[in-house]
Formats: sequence, structure tokens, C-alpha cells
Amino acid sequence: MKTLSIDMRLAEPSDAPEIAEAHRAAWSHAYAGIIPHRALTRMIERRGENWWRKATRGPASILVVEVAGKVAGYASCGINRARALPHEGEIYELYVRPEYQGVGLGHQLFTEARHLLKQLGCEGLVVWCLEDSEIAANFFRSNGGVDAVEGVEDFDDVNLKKLGFVWN
Repeated sequence: MKTLSIDMRLAEPSDAPEIAEAHRAAWSHAYAGIIPHRALTRMIERRGENWWRKATRGPASILVVEVAGKVAGYASCGINRARALPHEGEIYELYVRPEYQGVGLGHQLFTEARHLLKQLGCEGLVVWCLEDSEIAANFFRSNGGVDAVEGVEDFDDVNLKKLGFVWN
């Protein structure tokens, strides 16, 4: 019998190729039909291996979840960028490759990112998602988030409403 390992850890520069692939797969799946195709393609192409290599050395903390040694998803987090909100921490991104969705890896990443922010001394947390991304909105609601704030993101002159989920 073979044992399947699931590991969660901070990302390293050597993880860049796999994070880039997880990003491409997850974003293509999550935003097809929501973000205009050309804008989505540009956003994905901007985040290649070099971008992720630099990101692993940047100010944000990046967590990866590996299944049998393959990066199945990632989360990035750090100080809240929306200074008008009293919440000190923010999860900037949390994505799981489509073939690994629905088995609890997103919840594990979310829980670990929250713990990491707490260890960094952050009180409260905000996460943003597009309103039209029902799967993401439902995920954050099911994990205790309250959609307390709204904003707008512009993608090639298409304005999409975003929701800010908060945890105190």
C-alpha cells in the first residue's frame, strides 16, 4: 500500500515553477467567464516563474500545500493593504489547483495562513474576492467570514465588484 503525503510549508524560490503552474491552472479555472479573457491572460502571463521566485523572497509570506511532492495550492498573506480597515492581516491570495479542490486543502491553507498572521502579531483579517466568484465567496462565508466591505476592480474597462470578508 502506498501512503499519500500532504505537506504544508513556506514556499522557497525553487518552488517557483510549480507555484506558477498552480496559479495558471487555478486562475484559469476560477475566473474564466468572469474576468475578460484578454485581461485574465495578461494577469496569468505576468506571474511566471521569475515573478514567483521574487515573490518568495518578498515581504508577503507564501505557503504551499504539496500532495505527494507536487504543489497543489498556495496562499499568500501579510499586512492588510486597505489602511481604512482596522484589520491588521490580509490573505492576498488562496488558490488550489482544480483537480485538488473539494478535499479540504483550501480550508487547511486558510487555517494555516490565519495562524501565520497571528504569529506575526496581526489582529483581525480581511480577504477580498470578486462578487461573481460564488465558489470563493461561499468558501469564505463557510469559514466564518462576514462580507463587510465592498470595492471595485477594473479589468480592461470592465468594472467588477469585489467583496471584503473580515474576521475580527
